[in-house]
Amino acid sequence: MNNQTSSLEFSHYPVMLSEVLKISSPVLGGKFIDCTFGGGGYSKEILKFPNTHVKAIDRDEKVSSIAKEIEKKYSQRFKFYQIKFSQLDTITDNNVDAVIFDLGLSSIQLEDLERGFSFKSNKELNMSMGLNEISALEVINNLNENDLKLVLKILGDEKEASGIVKNIVKQRKLKKITNTSDLVKIIKKSKRKNYSSKINPCTKTFQALRIFVNKEITELINGIINATKKLKPGGKILVVSFHSIEDKIVKYFFSNFSENKSRSSRYIPEKNDDTVLFDKYKNKVFIPSKEEIKLNRRSRSAKLRFATRSKNKFVYPKNLIEKFQKYLNLEAKDV
Repeated sequence: MNNQTSSLEFSHYPVMLSEVLKISSPVLGGKFIDCTFGGGGYSKEILKFPNTHVKAIDRDEKVSSIAKEIEKKYSQRFKFYQIKFSQLDTITDNNVDAVIFDLGLSSIQLEDLERGFSFKSNKELNMSMGLNEISALEVINNLNENDLKLVLKILGDEKEASGIVKNIVKQRKLKKITNTSDLVKIIKKSKRKNYSSKINPCTKTFQALRIFVNKEITELINGIINATKKLKPGGKILVVSFHSIEDKIVKYFFSNFSENKSRSSRYIPEKNDDTVLFDKYKNKVFIPSKEEIKLNRRSRSAKLRFATRSKNKFVYPKNLIEKFQKYLNLEAKDV
């Protein structure tokens, strides 16, 4: 068991750790929520500072062995919850100093070929991060053609979605598609060869399926709303994102619910808007250093944004839901 834990921890690198620690300021102590525990990288570093208390969340049961080791060492200051981070409001009060999200797929999940996240795998299609209602196998074989096309096009930005889905539907009528390698063959057969592209032809389809299976956009929107609800005035919300949809949502939320949000016209006077949830947002984006990317290739597309909670009372940001309703509606499709 110890060897398994060690190998899990070794395969996971906390992205932009030094930047996260600088922004969240654990040196001052306080209450922290690590919403994507993974290998425990952020949690362990925060707990090195005295007077810090960490509540960690992960939907993946595979990381519970790592969490148990940390709980033994910091029994009074660390608690792990196997829930989705959209449920973080159920585990804490309203006086949190920082909430940290490291979105997307962890190295631990990607390197476990049994789970079917990687197109290098020859295992059953799954792609579940944990606590899922559906698998990629069910989506590929059961989702209707039009909805499947929308999933690939909208969640994966796959421009050749029509051809890929047409061949998926043709194949599943003959025989159920069960293995990752079967799907890879269909995608490669369906796409035009682009010799100048450095991206694997399966990347966008796999991303789209993973997002849909795990309802990642729904989770993100509900997660950042509930995190904001629980922050104390001056508390920080930090989000590390890995693709454009995530970053667009985070940027919109921080920008449009902050003190300095843009007005539709400079001639319209500013109103005392009770939906101001954050202090002036600087729109600063942090990216990994060249050294970090060499150590951890997964970090190369990462972007870190943060916002500081204002003194205003929490008001539900319904405009955020309205702005990204098409993603929520898509993820709610029945399989």
